[in-house]
Amino acid sequence: MKRSPKRVVLLGSTGSVGTQTLDVIRALPDRFQVLGLAAGRNVDLLASQIAEFRPYRYYAADGREPENAEDCRPASLMELATLNDVDLVVAAMSGADALEPAIAALRAGIPVALANKELVVMAGEHLRAAAKHGNTEILPVDSEPSAIWQCIRGEQEEPKRLIITASGGAFRDKSWDALRTVTPEEALEHPTWQMGRKITIDSATLINKALEVIEAHWLFDIPYEQIDVVMHKQSIVHSMVEFQDGSVKAQLGPPDLRYPIQCALTHPERVENGTLPRFNPIETGSLTFEELDSTLYPCFDLALEVAHRGGTWRAALVGADEAAVELFLDGTIGFTDIGPVIEQGLAAHEPIMEPSLRQITEAAAETAARVRAGISVLKG
Repeated sequence: MKRSPKRVVLLGSTGSVGTQTLDVIRALPDRFQVLGLAAGRNVDLLASQIAEFRPYRYYAADGREPENAEDCRPASLMELATLNDVDLVVAAMSGADALEPAIAALRAGIPVALANKELVVMAGEHLRAAAKHGNTEILPVDSEPSAIWQCIRGEQEEPKRLIITASGGAFRDKSWDALRTVTPEEALEHPTWQMGRKITIDSATLINKALEVIEAHWLFDIPYEQIDVVMHKQSIVHSMVEFQDGSVKAQLGPPDLRYPIQCALTHPERVENGTLPRFNPIETGSLTFEELDSTLYPCFDLALEVAHRGGTWRAALVGADEAAVELFLDGTIGFTDIGPVIEQGLAAHEPIMEPSLRQITEAAAETAARVRAGISVLKG
């Protein structure tokens, strides 16, 4: 019996995760049909994607019409996420723009493959409630929560402990003093992963690992004190799960985001894809694990402390980090200024403890704006 293709809407098609998602779809053309694509400002790339994958709806953030898109009609993000015949929404957009569409899709019973950890950090309780309402699933795409998800699938008992691995980023072997003069170009040279600019800097500060702890807390309903982080420089073991009997499961593989993307896309099946590299334990060699030295990564402890406050503090954290990373990348502040700038942006935040979605997105946007404005005043 011939299988019908899974009909996919991709929010964030021109970013790093989006283009890798299309790589997987390209490698498995009989398995998927792209119904909609949403992009930011890279309209030229969107146009080429439309020409190749032939969706019938698209979204471009700046409203420009891609060339030769006559047969592909514009739509809002909400319209794309809730198309009547969509089987899966992939939320790969950076920032908060995909939050409300993702929640709308879940409430409508459409599973969401979630690549943007910031959405879970900001609004984990809203996402979980939407999935429960729609009787559907949030499928993690980020490598670490995907690894945890794969390890706990099929298990009857709750995990005792989650162990999230961290590569340490571009500066893992440098002293704190040496970090005062590093450049954005150096920070973007990740030793094991090829990722977008924002997440690569977050990896260097290790705030991304704190965000993954928060993400795991909400996705898997695990208390913070049962989630550990260990340094693993090879980026082969993506996370581990310890169970009540002391047994530990680990998910291993090459540091290639297409693996967790495909796992979410083809769920509940596993499908052969000859374009992906294979894990060779002999070639990989030794795997090492070390204790995380948080003194080298002050943003890690800062982010977790803020997360424990609840309410809109998590959204404010996301907004402050986004703005601080932008300021570092454009040369306005130094690498070691990122943490203090985040703290400065959070200092004036007035939290709402049971926020609506609108209040969550406003908290992120207002904190980001406050960080940018504060730096502008200092520069002036």
